[in-house]
Amino acid sequence: MAKKNQKIENESDLMDKVISLAKRRGFIFPGSEIYGGLQNSWDYGPLGVELKNNIKKLWWKMFVQERADMVGIDAALIMNPKVWEASGHLGNFSDPLVECEECHERFRCDDPYSPEATRETGAHWLKHHPKIAVGSFKIEEHFTKPKQFNLMLKTFLGPAEEKANEVYFRPETAQAIFVDFKQILETSRQRIPFGVAQIGKAFRNEITPGNFIFRTREFEQMEIEYFIKPEDWKKQFEHWLGEMKRWIKAVGIDESRVKENEIGEEDRAFYSKRTIDFEFEYPFGQKELYGLAYRGDYDLGQHQKFSGENLEYKDPISNEKFLPHVIEPSLGVDRTVLAVLLSCYSESDARSGKEDAVHEKEVTLRLPKAIAPIKVAILPLSKKEELTKPAEEILRTLNKNWMCQYDETQSIGKRYRRQDEIGTPYCVTVDFDSLKDNAVTVRDRDTMAQERIEIKELENYLTKKLK
Repeated sequence: MAKKNQKIENESDLMDKVISLAKRRGFIFPGSEIYGGLQNSWDYGPLGVELKNNIKKLWWKMFVQERADMVGIDAALIMNPKVWEASGHLGNFSDPLVECEECHERFRCDDPYSPEATRETGAHWLKHHPKIAVGSFKIEEHFTKPKQFNLMLKTFLGPAEEKANEVYFRPETAQAIFVDFKQILETSRQRIPFGVAQIGKAFRNEITPGNFIFRTREFEQMEIEYFIKPEDWKKQFEHWLGEMKRWIKAVGIDESRVKENEIGEEDRAFYSKRTIDFEFEYPFGQKELYGLAYRGDYDLGQHQKFSGENLEYKDPISNEKFLPHVIEPSLGVDRTVLAVLLSCYSESDARSGKEDAVHEKEVTLRLPKAIAPIKVAILPLSKKEELTKPAEEILRTLNKNWMCQYDETQSIGKRYRRQDEIGTPYCVTVDFDSLKDNAVTVRDRDTMAQERIEIKELENYLTKKLK
């Protein structure tokens, strides 16, 4: 029987262990590492891309495929700059910035005199300018006053780097949905209430990115704009609040670490009547994971005003015309990956066999089956051809339905440990008895229970288990 998981008491240890596992096993690598890297740039490796894709597939299945009131789009990363003028991003999309007057390093600093800001900037000063630091540290003596820094990532479209060719990488995926609303409505023949979903990259020139993949300048979003009648906003908001909770459970995020933060009127966008941030207890503090906002008709109203296009909806039954209001569930893919890894990482005493008892702890990544990068591992007990040949045949069969991995090196216990570390739900062992009974042993990652299954029934057996 598997021994009870042992909780990682030190949260910073948990973060370090997840980052180490991610790099060592091919989930997430530092970007451009052979050239010294690029500040807070990360690449998803062979297992990471499978995990990320599976998360996106699950989200799309739950919120687009399984709903008749949803459609999807995939819009361009670079849009007409007038889009960002209308949306307010060019004028208002900024963070407060302070600069070290000694070395000119810059920091995001919402409140430069808060204890949190003083700790961050003070730590910088003591690390980089220890000879100058005398007595108690005072931020106002060494840093500039805060100024607003626009987060839009600028580039040029065309051969000449001139003002007329300035464009921006999109800072969010939402605006394309509003800009395309008229065409989506005409081609999809949807009726309000209905939603439009999009998964895609966004870019923000963050002042101080950090904490692994939590805050990066290039990231991926899963967003929905759900168009409604104004009078229905409270009912629809509650519906999407429930849907986001359902998603959190389905994707394997530890619900006990998720907190709902009702944003007060003084902190909400002026056009929003209600906003809830889903925050997660990361090892580096409780910070935002997802957001749910009622945006009113602000976005469609702005684009109607700036473009001159009529974006009103005409009800086919009542003939009423109005600008739809919007409920927006916004979810970050990368933050989902991080929250999932932190939630599913577990350690236990040795459970793979006596030969591995020297290892004090064994790691198991208890990912939901739907998002596990590898669904099945095929493990011949020996490298002898009489076992590898049928094992390879099983691999070719199962690979048609699931991502599988073939492993024939080292002891079976060590191979089980490798699969547990990457979250593989099932291991299929081909042994010498298989040559006699045409059956294999299937091991469950979480329970460690083993069943003897006939090879001809293996595909059906796994289909039921992985459904």
